[in-house]
Amino acid sequence: MNGDSILNAISIWTIPVILAITFHEAAHGFVAYRLGDDTALRSGRVSANPLRHIDPVGTVILPALLLLMRAPFLFGYAKPVPVNFGRLHNPKRDMVWVAAAGPITNVALALISGWLIHAAPYLPATAAVWVAKNLVNSIQINVALAVFNMIPLPPLDGGRVAVGLLPTPMAIPLARTERYGMLILMILIFVLPYIGEQLHRDLDVIGFLLEWPYSLLIGMIATLTGLGH
Repeated sequence: MNGDSILNAISIWTIPVILAITFHEAAHGFVAYRLGDDTALRSGRVSANPLRHIDPVGTVILPALLLLMRAPFLFGYAKPVPVNFGRLHNPKRDMVWVAAAGPITNVALALISGWLIHAAPYLPATAAVWVAKNLVNSIQINVALAVFNMIPLPPLDGGRVAVGLLPTPMAIPLARTERYGMLILMILIFVLPYIGEQLHRDLDVIGFLLEWPYSLLIGMIATLTGLGH
């Protein structure tokens, strides 16, 4: 990438990434509050203010690296929203709703972005192109975040959903993997593909796992928003 293309990429990805991550995290806190735990509310995390959620590494550096590396998918994360699951009305059941709130919000944002694209042509020509690119990227990043976060590995949302749904004898061992979850993810995202390149083998496990649900969800959103015609 040259300087102009990097600046252009930053200008059309920054807003979608920040909004997707901000509303994802705020949704966790809001649902937790509605289900009995006000920890996130008291911490100021039930907020649409991105500054309350941004993590320098997860929200800025990691998405930028993936973009520059032309990774097959783009994702990031924010500072974890504090939730005291013991204060929820029904901790095991409500954990599922709190965890699922983030990905559900991302799907909703993708749908809204798809509908808003139809209004872009009414803007001045230059602005219309820029806004349309932001909205297309918003669909892609929100779908990617929703799908990625539903991988059933703690601390991802899918892992917590699985812990809440599985019988206790199966849920406890899965919950114990949370302390190693991010390390496992980094190995799968960066280390395995690098090793694969050296061996001339495709070891992109995450890309393989996400390709089908990502494509399916993108197709559904395109149909529901009229972009598939």
